[in-house]
Amino acid sequence: MKLNCDLGESFGAWTMGQDARIIPLVDMANVACGFHASDPLIMTETVQLALAHKVAIGAHPAYQDLAGFGRRSIHHTPAQIKALLWYQVGALDGICRAVGGQVSYVKPHGALNNDMMKDTGLLLAVMEAMAGFRPDLPLMIPATRQSERHKELADKVGVPLLFEAFADRAYDDDGQLVARSVPGAVLHDHQAVLEQALSFAHKGGVHSISGQWLPLQADSLCVHGDNDVALAAVTAIRQALGRKQTDVQ
Repeated sequence: MKLNCDLGESFGAWTMGQDARIIPLVDMANVACGFHASDPLIMTETVQLALAHKVAIGAHPAYQDLAGFGRRSIHHTPAQIKALLWYQVGALDGICRAVGGQVSYVKPHGALNNDMMKDTGLLLAVMEAMAGFRPDLPLMIPATRQSERHKELADKVGVPLLFEAFADRAYDDDGQLVARSVPGAVLHDHQAVLEQALSFAHKGGVHSISGQWLPLQADSLCVHGDNDVALAAVTAIRQALGRKQTDVQ
């Protein structure tokens, strides 16, 4: 199973994360595109770092919400969603091409990601945006109990899907991420994060926060390394899963 991580989320003089330490450990880098975090120079430096370590580059677009880090819902029409995504993905893809790479997939960030998983109309707009940008460009979305239905929708639009699971987030009984405001929604214990990662990788699922088994098939596992504890967990996951995979184009 490939590991992906949200990266390039610094902004100007403000530094977030430990990108130089985490990129060598992951297979896929979800690079912020300037709307929830990052700026043109940070984007360029993150892309160059990913290319140096043979890490696949994914666009990580969001609602235009720097102050809220893209975690606040903002209503958009389908036309606005498409323009929002084309603008951000296009900017990152331009930087990638200028330094010898390309965007290999797209993973929506934060509230946009949460909202589209609850609103089929919004998810359809996101899929149509991807099909309009580049038909072969995969869209990464969370694996849920509705994954088969989402795959059918994507097939009709003509968009490849990648399904994602989270090593450090709790799940509810519907296979959705538990809201961050709920106690226990984020796993902080190093061993618990490792066990959940291995459960997805080797058992094809995870137990919900109430103890119910959730069969969730994922192509990639999202990990975070923005502090020393998280970085230690990612290091352990990388060691447990074996060497990096670099076949994502």
